[in-house]
Amino acid sequence: MAVNSNNIETQVLESDTDMNVYPGVQNQAIVQSLYRALDDGDMDAVSKLLASDLEWWFHGPPKCQHMMRVLTGELSLQATFRFEPRSIEMVGDSVIAEGWEGAKAYWVHVWTVKDGLITQFREYFNTWLTVRDLRPPRCEVRRVNHTLWQSQPRDLVRRSLPGVLLAI
Repeated sequence: MAVNSNNIETQVLESDTDMNVYPGVQNQAIVQSLYRALDDGDMDAVSKLLASDLEWWFHGPPKCQHMMRVLTGELSLQATFRFEPRSIEMVGDSVIAEGWEGAKAYWVHVWTVKDGLITQFREYFNTWLTVRDLRPPRCEVRRVNHTLWQSQPRDLVRRSLPGVLLAI
């Protein structure tokens, strides 16, 4: 893991050939590009990363659908919530970004990328998220923890938030 100039924890690979060896890394790079374009206010770049039929799912207070409002043009980037991921990780076929701003706002974004475009977006706002692999175990006899990812909101440890289990 490494931390880039935006304080985002990411996996670091040594060469461009790693993109071919690890296709998930390309998906992670696409999601990082989306956040960079949002931060720069470059909505043309944002629209090139999203499928025209983007599937959307949201869990949280309706007034907190900030990303939907930005991506649909309902709110300008300057007048809205800033998404600054603290970490971006590959989990299975998904890219998970997590961020928080003090004790009031915690979010998790789960992105699906296919053929270089973001095709699915799940947003969890002020919600603890656990991602679990629910496929039946292969030939394993011992009990295995199938949790692949869990929320880590450092500023919100003592806050009570609803929990959601995402099964993949």
